[in-house]
Amino acid sequence: MVLSPTVDRPVRVARAAVFTVFALNGFLLAMWVVHIPVITDRTGVSKSTLGMFILLMAGAGIAGMRLAGPLADRFGSRALVGTAACIASVAVVGPGLATGPLGLAPALACFGFGNGALDVSMNTQAVLVERAYRRPIMAAFHALFSGGGLLGSLLGAAALRAGWDIRMTLVLAAVGCVALTLALVPRLLRESGSGAAAPHDLASVHATDLDDAPPDHGTDAPPDHGTTAPASASRHDVMPHGSEAVLPPHLPAGERPDPHLSARDRGRKVFALAAVAFALLLAEGVAADWSALQMREHLGADAATAALAFGAFSTTMTIGRFGTDRVSHAFGRVAVVRYGSLVAAVGLGVIVVSPWIPLTLLGWTMAGLGLAGGIPQIFTAAGNLGSARAATDMSRVFSIGYLGLLAGPTIIGWLTAVMSLTKAMVVPMIAILLCCRYANVVAPPRAD
Repeated sequence: MVLSPTVDRPVRVARAAVFTVFALNGFLLAMWVVHIPVITDRTGVSKSTLGMFILLMAGAGIAGMRLAGPLADRFGSRALVGTAACIASVAVVGPGLATGPLGLAPALACFGFGNGALDVSMNTQAVLVERAYRRPIMAAFHALFSGGGLLGSLLGAAALRAGWDIRMTLVLAAVGCVALTLALVPRLLRESGSGAAAPHDLASVHATDLDDAPPDHGTDAPPDHGTTAPASASRHDVMPHGSEAVLPPHLPAGERPDPHLSARDRGRKVFALAAVAFALLLAEGVAADWSALQMREHLGADAATAALAFGAFSTTMTIGRFGTDRVSHAFGRVAVVRYGSLVAAVGLGVIVVSPWIPLTLLGWTMAGLGLAGGIPQIFTAAGNLGSARAATDMSRVFSIGYLGLLAGPTIIGWLTAVMSLTKAMVVPMIAILLCCRYANVVAPPRAD
């Protein structure tokens, strides 16, 4: 029998704090998005100019991601989460204060930079908490991001309907988010040297009779049958050792950083993870920007019906992320990426050939469900490469993946000049099938 560890209150509190940070990030983005029409009217920018400014915001976001990685490795993700969240919270006010293009451009750049830095730092902290928790919990963090976005969109819409001045709404949002951030930061985990949790932050481990240690199927690390966790292990089971931190030997292989990768192999794995992230986020970006238009163009649906396409996609993606951790715990990371990608690819195939609205909606539902769990598995893998630069590794994966989110809609837009929008959906379908083929890249290190 394999005994399962339980976690102490500090790690459970840290988990709740990281949940809230993810929701806060989604909330801030939603507060910007729902006010875009008002901001456009206030500043007098055209749609083409706004598009360029959004591209500027994305570029600043990538810069924030790349800078956040080394800073998180040097000063710890806890400090950087607090700094980045405060920057993003204050910066969300900027677009609302802008009265012209010259004010809007730097405001969006600042907001994009803070959001990019927060993306990397909060995911780095999430990997740390997941490692301390000793089972998959990453996907639930990303589900809370979607939940925060939903809350922000509802509150923003309510404020607009009530006739509130946009500046008052954004200032209240900023003050609330800064106060929440300051309350959350002390509850996050601290790194010790290489990014592993400090000894006094990690939970002590107690043996239980539950045989629920995460198995490693397929190409994941082989199950460790016959190994029993000690009856109790103190917080000192995790102690710094040189430039690396030594995790408890009874830790499941799927949650254990890989100490055996050379610098060259680690670089290759970072690139491979980034390539898969690029493909998955490419498909996600296509769904976000083109799903409604595809159904309207291909099937002649009215605007309200066509909007259900993205609704089906986003709803099932959010719900799927709440359930992904259990699937990963039961079947391993590789299975989540491989079979999830397969489901998403089949969904896109249904969309390409479907002559009916209900069948097309089913296709977008399958696409959202299939894509729900892939990105969280990639971040978990990137954060457990055994490097003292875990946050830097994650920032590289995240920034390249984010390029896919931007490139996907653009590529589809170019292709519509030579083919129908529906036929262009073959491109994300092929990208997702490649993710299915190369899902092994997220496999945890094999147990010694």
